Amino acid sequence: MTRFLLVHGSAHGAWCWRDVIPALEALGHEAVALDLPGSGDDPTPPEAVTLEGYGQAILGALDRPSVVVGHSAGGFAIRQAAEIDPSHILRLVYLCAYVPRPGASLVDLRKEAPEQPLAGALELNRPRTAFRFRDEAVRQNLCADCPPDATDYARQHLGWQAIAPQATPLRFTGKGAAVPQSYILCEQDRTIPPAHQRRMSAGFAPGDLYSLPTGHSPFLAAPQALADVLDGIVRG
Repeated sequence: MTRFLLVHGSAHGAWCWRDVIPALEALGHEAVALDLPGSGDDPTPPEAVTLEGYGQAILGALDRPSVVVGHSAGGFAIRQAAEIDPSHILRLVYLCAYVPRPGASLVDLRKEAPEQPLAGALELNRPRTAFRFRDEAVRQNLCADCPPDATDYARQHLGWQAIAPQATPLRFTGKGAAVPQSYILCEQDRTIPPAHQRRMSAGFAPGDLYSLPTGHSPFLAAPQALADVLDGIVRG
């Protein structure tokens, strides 16, 4: 049995893992999810949200060794946690996620993508400290292959995403370098182009690369298939 800590991406929350948690439990694992600062039910205002705070929140949820899964922008959050204190992190799993590199923020990596499918898809708040996805982007980008009820569920729960942590390069300390890593590429992704995912995961060993025939939200489109891949990763 493995314990999984599931970390959401931009504008999401622990809610997005609702179908994956029971699927992992049925496979004999334990799974929990958290709201990062400023997301889901966490009340932290956007101007107080930091990438360092994301890492500390993840560490606060790790009371014993766990495999930490980060979706999309959550790739930065999980690696920041590993750079602060990897002692309870068995493995990092990037799920169609941004893979940090020294000196580059998530915004920098997004701009490097060969396509920009989210152009015009985001709405900024008035202080320009946060953004959220427009309804059309939820349907066409985030949940392109999700069942209608799952898409509606996402639209009802998606919130604002603080910009500051995504404009901040990750603080590398060297502590996270020894943590095993895996990458799950989503082949039909309309948010982070699959070609960009391949580029970001190019340094991973072949045995640590996996894929799903889904879009950007496999936790809603194919939760059992995602659970099966995660189960396969920890079973080696």
